[in-house]
Formats: sequence, C-alpha cells, structure tokens
Amino acid sequence: MPSFDIVSEIDQVELHNAVDQANKEVSNRFDFKGSDARIEMGEKLLTLFADDDFKLGQVYDILTAKFAKRGVDVRCLDKQEPQKISGNKAKQEIRLKVGIEGDLAKKIVRHIKDSKLKVQANIQGDTVRVSGAKRDLLQETIALVKKAVTDVPLQFNNFRD
Repeated sequence: MPSFDIVSEIDQVELHNAVDQANKEVSNRFDFKGSDARIEMGEKLLTLFADDDFKLGQVYDILTAKFAKRGVDVRCLDKQEPQKISGNKAKQEIRLKVGIEGDLAKKIVRHIKDSKLKVQANIQGDTVRVSGAKRDLLQETIALVKKAVTDVPLQFNNFRD
C-alpha cells in the first residue's frame, strides 16, 4: 500500500553553515566593531546577543538573509521577546520549530479526512503518515496539505509504492 510521511525538519548542515556565515559577517561588519554581537547555537535554540535592540534586529536580519541563501526556511524560526542582560546588552532567543506539534498534526489529519479522499492519515510521534490505495490519491493529498498549511515548513518524505 503506497504511503508517505509529512514531517517538518531542518537541514542541520545548512543551519550550521548559515549561523557560521552570519557570525562571520557580524564580526567583519564596521557597524559592529567593538561590540559583543554574536549568534550562539543550541540543540533547538539560537541565541542572539548584541549591544542594544536595534543591533539585535540587525543581527536577526543578517541571520535570515543567510538562511535564505542557504535554503533554510525562515518559517521554522519562533522569535521570543528580547531580554536585557547586564548593563546595556540585550539577548533574544529564537526557538527552532522541528517536528509537527500535536495541534498541527490533528489539524492536518482532520483536513485530510474532511477532504473525502480515500486515504488514511495517522499521527506517529512528530510525523503524520498518510497511506492510500493509489499513488494519484497520495499526490492529491500532498497538494491539499501544501495549500492548507502555510505557516510551518513541511516536507513529504518516504514516498513508497
């Protein structure tokens, strides 16, 4: 029975490259000379540091530009509020959206079932598995989900016959 998985993933290599390039540009830019502006990377978290909120915005703009050049979707970023740290310095956390959250997975499954296509959709952890009798039905389902969900980057993996 043909099937595929709906997932939301980030290419870790491209993510590391984009962050490294953004850090390099921040360290080389004239308007950041003598400042402590940088980007630190955690497991599912990016932390931006700068001297003030304006420079924090500039670091974020540099980061999103590098993401776009490297092919990393910026919809996977969840910006938090900037925080003041010692003195005049500021930091901002950016959470990386990896995997499909439970509410979104339920919304996708409900949307597929409401479409009356002859396919089955199951939630398996942070992925949604869709299976059906014909390959054409699965391709229609992919088009339907692409049109319905626009706020989170989705990929369609493991297409099997």
